[in-house]
Amino acid sequence: MIVQRRAVPAVLAAAALLLTAGCSSDDGGTSGADGSASPSRTAPGSSAPPRQAAGKTPPARGSVTVVRTVAEGLESPWGLAPLPGGGLLVSSRDEGTIVRVDEKTGKKTELGEVPGVSAAGEGGLLGIALSPDFASDRMVYAYFTSAGDNRVVRMLYDDGKPAGRQLGAPDTVFRGIPKGFIHNGGRIAFGPDKMLYVGTGESGDTGLSQDRDSTGGKILRLTPEGEPAPGNPFSGSPVYSYGHRNVQGLAWDARQRLFASEFGQDTWDELNAIKPGGNYGWPEAEGKSDDSGFQNPVDQWSTAEASPSGIAYAEGSVWMAGLRGKRLWRIPLNGTAASAEPQAFLEGEYGRLRTVVPAGGDRLWLVTSNTDGRGAPKGGDDRILEVRVK
Repeated sequence: MIVQRRAVPAVLAAAALLLTAGCSSDDGGTSGADGSASPSRTAPGSSAPPRQAAGKTPPARGSVTVVRTVAEGLESPWGLAPLPGGGLLVSSRDEGTIVRVDEKTGKKTELGEVPGVSAAGEGGLLGIALSPDFASDRMVYAYFTSAGDNRVVRMLYDDGKPAGRQLGAPDTVFRGIPKGFIHNGGRIAFGPDKMLYVGTGESGDTGLSQDRDSTGGKILRLTPEGEPAPGNPFSGSPVYSYGHRNVQGLAWDARQRLFASEFGQDTWDELNAIKPGGNYGWPEAEGKSDDSGFQNPVDQWSTAEASPSGIAYAEGSVWMAGLRGKRLWRIPLNGTAASAEPQAFLEGEYGRLRTVVPAGGDRLWLVTSNTDGRGAPKGGDDRILEVRVK
């Protein structure tokens, strides 16, 4: 497969200087390490928590309290990106739109529709992320399914324009990611190194996951301009890790180690600690394996319990949203290993849970996913919740 990228040599050179250191389907059915580079500071707009000294191992048992409902009436929400000055950007998978939610009042303002989105099955407008230089460049990145592929674009956000016309024309950053009715991946996040991490799926073609020349079934690491990031494990390649089935969540801990969630097929869903160049086993392995060539997960769940989507790090634990599982999982960490048994919260209370994002301190934003064609919507769905965790 030939992956087409936009070449920006000058910016790439600057990025190199910056980095001198170093499905189940959504429904859980058949249809359907040690860490990343650790630069010295967290980028504005990064999905990583601020760098801090290592804390103590968190307690074995935690708690979750739903503080309030932030907003209701969202249609097929998928990605969420908090704005540095306040407000939450939310993408709609099926509508192909991005809205801004006032986190204090719940008011929704549509920024605009992203042109080129072709929503079908698990594809559509998926993950969104802010540029690490958002304060100056006002760029919003989005991963979406087009008529021919999955791709990453960036758009200028101008909130001085009228509602519905606040998004500039998409600039394609990276294209050629395999698409399918299922397993389109879609989570994107800027890491502490200001590089763009992209979780992809194998689009139902299991052979792509072990093919390092394909971008399907991978975690990719790119410069903001879409080039293979300096320091990637395979020279000249955007591939950061491979052997994935359908990556759905990306998050960094306080030591800037990368974790990812992914759908299994019939048996095991996974939370993985991502090692650069690591092979995570699919399709030869699902869940833990005796093969030393594969990286074993931090933990695994039956597809009925999880079908995991977004993840976030807070209070010493990874928090993992479950779609089919309809619950929020807490995985306390000691380094890149689970320090105690995972603990489930909110089981069945809010239906399918799609996205979880740090809201600062002991708070998280949690997004439900009951209007995605596989849930049973109730009045007010879909919604954003503010939760307090420990």
